[in-house]
Amino acid sequence: MKALLPWNRGKSLAVRRESDPFLTLRREMNRLFDEFYANPFSLAPFESLWQSEGEFMPQIDISETDKEFTITADLPGIDDKDIEVSVSNNVISISGKKEAQKTEKGRNYYHVERSFGSFHRDIPLRMEIDEDKVEARFDKGVLTITAPKRPEAIENVKRVQVKKS
Repeated sequence: MKALLPWNRGKSLAVRRESDPFLTLRREMNRLFDEFYANPFSLAPFESLWQSEGEFMPQIDISETDKEFTITADLPGIDDKDIEVSVSNNVISISGKKEAQKTEKGRNYYHVERSFGSFHRDIPLRMEIDEDKVEARFDKGVLTITAPKRPEAIENVKRVQVKKS
């Protein structure tokens, strides 16, 4: 009966792994998940999906102590007048723009390079902060935001003692 089927004549049932599109898709998906789980806060494999021309995403670090959150953002080449920081509902928003122009003149040439970009980051904090006491400092391309926690939020944290078994 199998000999009568036209698509089975003279073909081997073995599939080459290199040419199988489903195996290629599976390997690529595994690679994406491996990269994501290696650093779950990094969305580097997916950045090209939402970044458009002229936009960039500054790198940020968030640290927490018992009394406050500290957020640092690397913003090289940006002036402090081009940065905006706002706070609303325990979300800190950072936005800004970068514009640069470099001109070189030589004996036989005139070279101009322009670059620009804008960004916006919303950073939700998991605890109530005292929005009136949030401070932002900008020094040598690094923005540092200090957001103190509300006293009620600090008091509601319960420590659990870890016992040795």
